[in-house]
Order: sequence, then structure tokens, then C-alpha cells
Amino acid sequence: MPYTRLGRTGLRVSRLCLGTMNFGPETSESDSFRIMDRALEHGINFFDTADVYGWRVGEGVTEQIIGRWLAQGGGRRERIVLASKVYGKMGEWPNQSRLSALHIRNACEESLRRLKTDHLDLYQMHHVDRDSPWDEIWQAMEVLVAQGKVVYVGSSNFAGWHIAQANELARRRHFLGLVSEQSKYSLLERTVELEVIPACEAYGLALIPWSPLASGALAGNERQEGAGGGRREGTTGRLMREKHGQRIEAFVGLCRQLGEEPANVAIAWLLHNKVVTAPIIGPRTVEQLDATLRAVDIRIDGPALAKLDEMFPGPGRPAPEAYAW
Repeated sequence: MPYTRLGRTGLRVSRLCLGTMNFGPETSESDSFRIMDRALEHGINFFDTADVYGWRVGEGVTEQIIGRWLAQGGGRRERIVLASKVYGKMGEWPNQSRLSALHIRNACEESLRRLKTDHLDLYQMHHVDRDSPWDEIWQAMEVLVAQGKVVYVGSSNFAGWHIAQANELARRRHFLGLVSEQSKYSLLERTVELEVIPACEAYGLALIPWSPLASGALAGNERQEGAGGGRREGTTGRLMREKHGQRIEAFVGLCRQLGEEPANVAIAWLLHNKVVTAPIIGPRTVEQLDATLRAVDIRIDGPALAKLDEMFPGPGRPAPEAYAW
């Protein structure tokens, strides 16, 4: 498994990030344990979760599963870069969501309790909170860093100008600020190329793409419906396949010419972007995890990259050149 730095930091992470959103709702605890153990065997050291995963308000189901896995010891905690998120609804009371200093503090304590660890390596804001001033947010994060409960701070689902605003205000406070951004990015969703990716590059943020297979739409027909341990397509993926059916079929045809699985080509395409650190993979089974490892070894040549751009055209250039002279 190759490794790279997390943005402008000295922290080294694997080129694939293990996403855990399926742990609990789709994947049993025992199978989740096997996936995490196999990830370590493959050299994947970057694990991503969130307090809301498990989708039972306030329970943090997925974090609890990871915590019980970590509690087995054997160097598990020491070997991984553990990332979680804050923002989502964790209760019915007014201050049990979003990014007030109070919720950031309480949510971090609860995540640490569920994960059975004393610190988070990367604590990510799951969404921008337009009602919480940055001075309040950064003060709360600074306290967590000073207490040793958080090492690095990242964002998720931020616009380019949010990244700029956040890091400029962090700079004034002599704080490291954001070191990563987790965004929706795939061959079928390239909006981030307008302003988010340029902002990440300018501020030295690691880009961590989520939904690299566009909810399974880019997995290929042979990987649908969960057959043989393949990816199971959700409603969003089916809608995208209906909308982009011809382009996806052309993509599958190109992948056959390359002799590679469509899912792995889609992930490899992301890895060709110098700003991308680690696409998030969300295996439901060990077999899915094993199959995805091939993506880091695929090298897509210039003609094939050009064909992919023709099939799935992005904005073409960053803003404002994408829409102005």
C-alpha cells in the first residue's frame, strides 16, 4: 500500500481510506471487525467514521463498533489514523447538533467514549455551519488540540470560499486550521473542480473524495445487486445509472479494453489527481475490500484519461476560467 502526506502536514496516510458508514446498518459487527483487520493486513492505516453513522440518533452505532474493535488491543489503535466528524444531530435538544463550541466539546467527548480512545487524529466538521462564527469554532478546536484530544482538524462538504475563510481566520489566531476537506467527487460529480480543489491546492489541504463510485453507479453491471460480494447499488445509484446510462455503458466498455474492473478504474482516476490524498472506500465485505486494492496499482495513460474526460466532462477548468474568459 503506498502512502502520502495528509495535505501540508507531515502525517502519512494510505492512498485508500477505509470508510465505515456501512458498519452496523449494512455490515454486522463481526464482519466489520474482519474488514478492519484485513485493512490493516493490506496496509490501510486511514479509517474514517462519524458520530451519526449507524443512523440511530444519539447512539453512534458505528463508532461503538470501531471502539469495540480497538479495545481488542494488538496495536490496533497505534497503527491507524482515526478520523471522525461532528455536526450531525445527536439528540433532540437545541445544542445537540451543528458547530457551537458547546456541541463541539460535548460531541468530541462522546466520540472518544464510544471509540474507546483518548484522542482523534483527524476531527472533521461534517458540514459548514453558517450560524456559528469562526472565532467560536476555532476556539473550541484549539482547546481540544491543547488538551490532546484532537491532533488535526478537517472539513467536509465545504465550498471553496468556506475553506479560504476558515483558514485565513485560523492563521490570524496562529492556529494550523483545516488540513483536509472531504468532498463528493467522482467521474459523475466533478463540481468540486471549479473552486474546492483549487482552494485545497492553495491552502495545502488533503482532498478526501467520498462516493467515488457515485453511489455504485460506476461499479459496473457485474458488481450490482451485491452478487458475489460485489457492491450493492442504492436508490441514488440507480437514478444516476438511469440518467447517465449511455455514458456508463461506454465507461464499462473502456474498462473492458483496459482489462480492469470499472470500480477500480473510477478510483484510480481520482488517484491521478495530485490534490487527491485518499478516496474513501466503503466495503460491505472482506471480498469487496480485497478487490478494491487493485485501484492503487492502475496507471491510466493519456489517451484513456482523455476518453474519460470525453465521457464524463467536468467544468474543464477551475473558476472563473470555466465560465468566463
